[in-house]
Amino acid sequence: MAARATLHCLTGCAIGEVLGMVVGTALGWGSMGTMVLAIVLAFLFGYALTLRGIVRAGVGPRTAVRVALAADTLSIAVMELVDNGVIALWPGAMGAQLSDVTFWGALAVALAAAFVATTPVNKWMIGRGKGHAVVHRYH
Repeated sequence: MAARATLHCLTGCAIGEVLGMVVGTALGWGSMGTMVLAIVLAFLFGYALTLRGIVRAGVGPRTAVRVALAADTLSIAVMELVDNGVIALWPGAMGAQLSDVTFWGALAVALAAAFVATTPVNKWMIGRGKGHAVVHRYH
């Protein structure tokens, strides 16, 4: 269950992260601007995927937002910390262009590391009735 919750979280985060990195790099933004955009979009897409399922279950928007925030914030935060930490520490990753193997390789390794680091966090939260355990009450 924790791995599935993390994969769900990773999907939203990866969409936002990749989109942010691609847009920031394509526009020639600096490392900080690109990373901030990627983080903001990762949270946005992560929450959006959770909200979609909760709203589809018939939950009102206000409650759905509260549930998504409670379920995903820690998971997304850990994922983004690890993901962006790997990219920031990877030699040449922040200066790589979209056509560089380094850009895509570092991003893939960073997302994989984020998955590995976040799965125990989700397991811990689910074991305490938090995180995606809350979301599953609405499915």
